[in-house]
Amino acid sequence: MSVGGNTAYDDRARLPDLVAAAVDLARECGFDNSCAPEQGWLLSVLARGWTGGLVGETGTGCGVGLAWMVDAAGPDTSFVSIELDAERAAASADFFDGHRNVRIVHGDWHGLRDYGPFDLLVLDGGGKGKDLSVDSPLDPADGWLKPGGTVALDDFVPAGQPGASEHDAARNHWLNHPLLQGTEIRLSPSLATLVAMRRQ
Repeated sequence: MSVGGNTAYDDRARLPDLVAAAVDLARECGFDNSCAPEQGWLLSVLARGWTGGLVGETGTGCGVGLAWMVDAAGPDTSFVSIELDAERAAASADFFDGHRNVRIVHGDWHGLRDYGPFDLLVLDGGGKGKDLSVDSPLDPADGWLKPGGTVALDDFVPAGQPGASEHDAARNHWLNHPLLQGTEIRLSPSLATLVAMRRQ
C-alpha cells in the first residue's frame, strides 16, 4: 500500500469502473494507503496471467488493489484477501458482495495461508519482511505458493535510489531466495515491485 495512494488517482482517467468505485470507497472510509495506480496496472497484468487460478492477497485495505485484479482476471479466477482492520474488512466484503469468486477474510495476514497454496500471491499487508519489527518474510514453499506460481511484493524504493538501502535486506532475501526466480520492476522513480516465480 502507498501513503497518499488515493490522491494519486485524482488525475487518472480511464480507470476500470470497479477500481474507480473502490477508490471512492477508500475515500469514504478515510483510508489513504491504497496501492498506487502504477502498481494497480501491474497487478492487473499479473492477475490476467492466472485467469482460472487462485489469487491470494495480504492487506485488502478498501479493495483497490484487489479491484484491479478482479476486473482483469474475470469470474473464473478465485480471490482470497485478508485484512486486519475489522471495519475495512467488512466494507470490502460488502463492496465485493456481488462477486462470488471473491472472499474477504478478517484477520492477521498469517491466516491467509489456510486458503493456499496460491497461483498468484500478492504481499501488501504482511509477509514481505520489509520491517522485521512488524513481520518476517514468509516461506513460499510452506503452503503459500504453488510450484510455478508468482509472488508480488509492492512498495519498495527502487535499487540505487535515495532510501533504497532501508529495503535492501528484504530485497536481497526475495531476489536471492533459492526457491524463486525474481526481478525488480521499477514502476516510477520512487516505486518498485518485486516479482518472483517459484521454481519448485
